[in-house]
Amino acid sequence: MASGFFAIFDDIAALMDDVVVMSKISTKKTAGILGDDLAVNAEKATGFVSSRELPVLWAITKGSFLNKLIILPIAFLLSAFAPWAVTLALILGGVYLAFEGAEKIYGFFVPHEHDKVETKPENLSKEAILKTEKTKIKSAILTDFILSVEIVIIALGTVLGRPILFQIIVVSIVAIIATVGVYGIVALIVRMDDFGYKLVKMSSKEKSVSKFIGNFLINALPVVIKSLAVIGTIALLLVSGGIFVHNIEFLHHFLEVLPSILRDFIVGLLVGLIAVFVVKAFKRVFKRKVDKE
Repeated sequence: MASGFFAIFDDIAALMDDVVVMSKISTKKTAGILGDDLAVNAEKATGFVSSRELPVLWAITKGSFLNKLIILPIAFLLSAFAPWAVTLALILGGVYLAFEGAEKIYGFFVPHEHDKVETKPENLSKEAILKTEKTKIKSAILTDFILSVEIVIIALGTVLGRPILFQIIVVSIVAIIATVGVYGIVALIVRMDDFGYKLVKMSSKEKSVSKFIGNFLINALPVVIKSLAVIGTIALLLVSGGIFVHNIEFLHHFLEVLPSILRDFIVGLLVGLIAVFVVKAFKRVFKRKVDKE
């Protein structure tokens, strides 16, 4: 009896070791999307009155958890009864990620109309501020839903063929890490300038270490957000390119002479540019049709 009892413990320990290893691999696979998720949410969580930044971020975080509660059961059902659908969703999601990355590059190099700049929070009424908050929260949660689908599908793709319980544990761990990690870091980023401002106010001397650090944090916030956006764009193309190379047969040997990271980037960029061209062409045709009517 005792030997059987300890054998069960050995099996559980071996399973948990396997879970930890696969969770690390899955998290690395989703790192590109997490970078973009971080950049997007850092941008959406800024621009509010200082006292409202964390409540808005908490509302988005709760929405993110709800998104994953909706996505995870559907993903596990597909994995159990239609594994081919997971691969299909992975490739379609890769097209979306490639499109997002290529569109950002296209928007940077090709002149286009910019959205109107929103009125500053201090110039808005209380009702207008609340309305703006709700709009931004809904937009952030919708974006999070799309990115969460990709995170879950990519994580699930690394454990396809394993027992369903194993898949549930690994993918759920990755989903929790993604949510807590991303929004925890976003919370630190959006409060970075406030912390810097407090350091500046605390310093009574004209030149001091705390004042220098404070001014550095204040000036660094917009740079950090812009840098995250660039890193996120590159990561989107790398992740999408990797999805295509590993899941589409004829791309397995495409540009094999190049380092894998460069090959993934090129493939992701090419697919993304094609997707951008198709979407732009469709919009133009649709607009002409509407104008004629």
